[in-house]
Amino acid sequence: MEGAVVDERSGDGFVWSSPEWGRSIGMGKKVFCNRSLNMKNIVAVGFDMDYTLAQYMPETFESLAYDGTIRKLVHNLGYPPELLEWTFDWKYMVRGLVLDKKRGNILKMDRHKYVKVAYHGFKEMPKEDKLATYGNTLIRDSFDEPDYALIDTLFSLAEAYLFAQLVDFKDKNPGKIPPGTDYGRMYRDVRSAVDLCHRDGTLKQMVAKDPGRYINEDLSILPMLKMLRESGRATFLVTNSLWDYTNIVMNFLCQNPNSVGSGVGIYDWLENFDVVITGSSKPNFFHEDNRANLFKVEPETGMLINTDNGTLLPQIGSTSPRVPSNGLRKSCRVFQGGNVAHLHRLLSIESSSQVLYVGDHIYGDILRSKKVLGWRTMLVVPELEKEVELLWESRDTRKELQRLRRVRDLVEDKIHRINWSLKFEVIGVDEKHRLYSELHEFETQREDVRCRHQLAQRELHQKFHKVWGQLMKTGYQNSRFAHQVERFACLYTSQVTNLSLYSPDKYYRPSEDFMPHEFDILSS
Repeated sequence: MEGAVVDERSGDGFVWSSPEWGRSIGMGKKVFCNRSLNMKNIVAVGFDMDYTLAQYMPETFESLAYDGTIRKLVHNLGYPPELLEWTFDWKYMVRGLVLDKKRGNILKMDRHKYVKVAYHGFKEMPKEDKLATYGNTLIRDSFDEPDYALIDTLFSLAEAYLFAQLVDFKDKNPGKIPPGTDYGRMYRDVRSAVDLCHRDGTLKQMVAKDPGRYINEDLSILPMLKMLRESGRATFLVTNSLWDYTNIVMNFLCQNPNSVGSGVGIYDWLENFDVVITGSSKPNFFHEDNRANLFKVEPETGMLINTDNGTLLPQIGSTSPRVPSNGLRKSCRVFQGGNVAHLHRLLSIESSSQVLYVGDHIYGDILRSKKVLGWRTMLVVPELEKEVELLWESRDTRKELQRLRRVRDLVEDKIHRINWSLKFEVIGVDEKHRLYSELHEFETQREDVRCRHQLAQRELHQKFHKVWGQLMKTGYQNSRFAHQVERFACLYTSQVTNLSLYSPDKYYRPSEDFMPHEFDILSS
């Protein structure tokens, strides 16, 4: 890029292609592999923009979204003005939670869909109520729309927090909520308020005025894109954002200082892509039978031009297609709409497995592109960097928890054996007294181990998050979020530019899977 200074550092290391690159990659920057992926088979690497290339700051951007949603609830949907005094704790909610719209509950469950943590608003549900409501195995498969909402994007954390606030407010002040409003209606109102913020452009206008206030600066994006392109891969961008906003954000990310606040007339960042598709309407974009038209975008004006599968159509009265102004001498083509079949034709993709797509949304980006298309996928999980750091710090605690579980199992086996002897075996009086004495000792020991395990488990849980615990675990089972990552993401990592720390021809291989019968043998 002309006039731009390219910094080849990426986090705590240098990009793979730089002379200073070293082999040591910190745990928080590693790319983790669920399914084997040989990058030599990848001919095109694609990216989402929002929350993938552009990492928004929750303390500013999510707060902005929260405040805008509150104003819409009050001024447009009839909620009381006192809501305007509410504040947003951006650290409270985490991804992977499920909202029970009808009951006003927020749930965290394991990979088997057992609810392990449950709150009504901000009040923890008693264990008895939790089991009575969610313990029925016939209910366990139904944690999905329309009765439940999945908190699977970072943008939805503010919505979840506001929903919990409204649940508490309704319980304490039933007369202040619009008549006939139940928990489900409140959730729909929150969603409507969020949509109103998007439609009137409030959020994006604020970000466009000062991108640096809302988006993290990442000096490694350009070196990563440059390395991928020099390795012979095509690169593309597929975003639901429209062209004007996309241009401003990408100019900021690609370090074009003259673009901040305007983005007008500056399109150098396009040099880093072969195709850019804006207004894609993901996840519908990933369906080949989606009939959305593909329009060519004229970057200077934002004008949309009709195409036939990406080829410009002649205008009425003309024998040749409209030729865009020659202010751009770029190879990148910019479009709006369309579907994945258009993209494959534009990039001459012969097989879906030749595409690696990087996104942050487990359903909107990863599940559909993997399950419907067969694209290879990489999920960006920003929370992972801190999670891995805490895992390393707590490894001794985790070993102690494993030891306590083994001790508990041994003690319980002894208790069961004594109870069996007392119930079914013919024994003398003295022997019976001895067994009762041992039984009391073992029951005391079991209670001691149970309390120590419970305390250590709670401390570990709260070390990761005071309410919801570890992102990828619920107790000592994988969380539902972790299960989705494992099922649909070939690779996952904490930030998109971690990809630049590895060779563009790397063969990613997963670690060995362990079943319970193997674990004790191999870990001993």
